[in-house]
Amino acid sequence: MAGLLITVEGVEGSGKTTQCRLLAQWLRGLGYRVRETSEPDGTPLGVAIRDLFEQDGAPFTPLTEAFLFMAARQQHVAQVIKPAVDSGEIIVSDRYADATLAYQGYGRGLDLQTIRELNALATGGVLPDLTLVLDLDAALGLKRLGNRARDAFEKLDFAFHHRVRQGYLEIAREEKDRIAVLDADRPEEPVHAEIRKAVGELLRQRGLAHGV
Repeated sequence: MAGLLITVEGVEGSGKTTQCRLLAQWLRGLGYRVRETSEPDGTPLGVAIRDLFEQDGAPFTPLTEAFLFMAARQQHVAQVIKPAVDSGEIIVSDRYADATLAYQGYGRGLDLQTIRELNALATGGVLPDLTLVLDLDAALGLKRLGNRARDAFEKLDFAFHHRVRQGYLEIAREEKDRIAVLDADRPEEPVHAEIRKAVGELLRQRGLAHGV
């Protein structure tokens, strides 16, 4: 039996990491085998690529950023995601291919079709069965980060993050069958409840539901 790939997307501060953890815990409690992962740091190569963005020097061009994330994604698919799906696990990934469309495409202005073609190569056709977009006003998301140290993307200005949010919403409008948009401007429990509902429906559709 093949597994499932569920991805969680959204602007900075939208609660992706928390909701991925809660979703994985819920699924494990129902008896499913679950693999939690994230991008770009789902593999040692991905961790090294993430570190490149924090080094001093001239900023990367949008295309360079896309190439680096695609390299991390291809390794992630080959080393983690595809083997897990093939073995029947449910993969919960904090970010995946939509992130590059939102950040480097809508946020940085890189041609969207170029990104789609690169994603097709990087993923090898391994697409999410369900994507959950945690929608949140970009300014509120940045405020949620508080005073903690920020990475290279979190440091970018509000206009960039606003474009990223609008990008996610546009992607969701184009792919309604795959993507569910959830209001992330709420406490974590009602968001988690809505995620359980969406994932439960996916499991029923695929004939994999037990205890849902």
